[in-house]
Formats: sequence, C-alpha cells, structure tokens
Amino acid sequence: MPHAAARSAEIRKADTLHRLETDVDAWVATASPDGTPYLMPLSFLWQDGALLLSTARKNPTSLNIQATGLIQLSLGETRDVVLIWGTAELLDTLPTPAAEAFAQKAGFDPRQSNYPFFRVTPTRIQAWREVNEIPDRDLMLNSTWLI
Repeated sequence: MPHAAARSAEIRKADTLHRLETDVDAWVATASPDGTPYLMPLSFLWQDGALLLSTARKNPTSLNIQATGLIQLSLGETRDVVLIWGTAELLDTLPTPAAEAFAQKAGFDPRQSNYPFFRVTPTRIQAWREVNEIPDRDLMLNSTWLI
C-alpha cells in the first residue's frame, strides 16, 4: 500500500505542537549514571515551551533525572511518532496555576502525593509518520525550532 505524501515541516511542527497540547501521557526514558535504562509512562503538561512531569521522588525516573538531568520522551505510535530529547530539572516549587493546570490535564494532583515536579526543556524534537518523512524528521536542534 502506498504511503501518504510527506507532510511539510510546517505541518509536522503544527501537528507536534497539537500533540504536546492535547496528549496526556508520554513514554519517558532515562538512564542511571551507570547507564541502566528505565522506561515508564508519565503524564505531562506542555507550558511555555517546556514539559512539566511529576513522579515519586524515589522512583528510578526521578532518581535518574536528579543524577543526570537527561531525558527522552516519545509521543504517539510508531507510524506517527514525536521523539523529544531534553534536559530535566527538579523544581523546588511550581506556581499554583501551573500545578492546577497539570492536575486538570493529567486527572490527578501530584501535590496530594507529595510528588515533585520536573521541567523538561527540549533540546531536539523529531516527528515522522512514514519512511518518506524520515529524511526531514528534525524539527528542533539545540533547543531551537528549525521551522
């Protein structure tokens, strides 16, 4: 079966921003300082060009972020995927409006479980649906949109 025509970079960016605003969960990959990988699904909120995440302070994702500050996220399915690499930081506090927006979107309030929040600043974003979009899959490099 033939593939649909490749989307332009502008359309792929618009589709990516739509997913960031409307998707609730992402697969989150981290690694410990010794390189042990860890993958788990987490809810997120896209706000001001960053993703806000929350998880238990002592789980491997949290510990890995605190140790390395590196993270990778995946949205969508294998034939409509957005991959995001970034740096993550533990937030001491999150303004109430942001915490409430997160709780509204995610369907749970991390503050009720005393979970910390993390801010993920994307450094690279790729998006593609089929093989014909792979050559131009980079939408962001070095934290700068290419489009």
